[in-house]
Amino acid sequence: MTGLAEWAYPLAESLLAEPLPRRWKHSLGVAERARTIAAVVGEDAELLEAAAVLHDIGYAPDIAKTGFHPLDGARYLRDIAGADERVVSLVAHHSCAWMEAEARGMREELEGEFPREPAGLNDALCYCDMNTTPDGTPTNPVDRINEIAGRYGPDSLIGTFIRRAEPEILASTSRVLERVAAAKRQPM
Repeated sequence: MTGLAEWAYPLAESLLAEPLPRRWKHSLGVAERARTIAAVVGEDAELLEAAAVLHDIGYAPDIAKTGFHPLDGARYLRDIAGADERVVSLVAHHSCAWMEAEARGMREELEGEFPREPAGLNDALCYCDMNTTPDGTPTNPVDRINEIAGRYGPDSLIGTFIRRAEPEILASTSRVLERVAAAKRQPM
């Protein structure tokens, strides 16, 4: 770990570890998933790991302004932390954030402020997030989606969003797994 990831871990820890220890464990687990698929993102492996450990900082009490954590986290990274713009964009758009933004009436705001990274990187971060439990252990996206819907309630904004996002989350996961399988077939 050098540079970007080395910078990201202490920042995420300072924002999440004490006020939200479970969210911190989740973020560490998401970063661990990122390391397991580093081969399929190549030169962007460190970028993915940094975004993975930072993806939920918008939940931190000192940062949460709008109640929409991808936007709050991205704004903090851009405006306060001076983060790499690609990390900022990945955090802003992680795990189908555009769908939640749309449900909140904030899609234009999100997309107007933060450009999206290439689909492969967005898929990779979604894969990492949706294959990690709130406690940071590995899971699968179906169980993760069910856990989120159960935690927030099926009729809540988040419960409705996650069910709407489910097909895209599963498609993202499938695309990443296809890339992982293809990488394993490559001769060394």
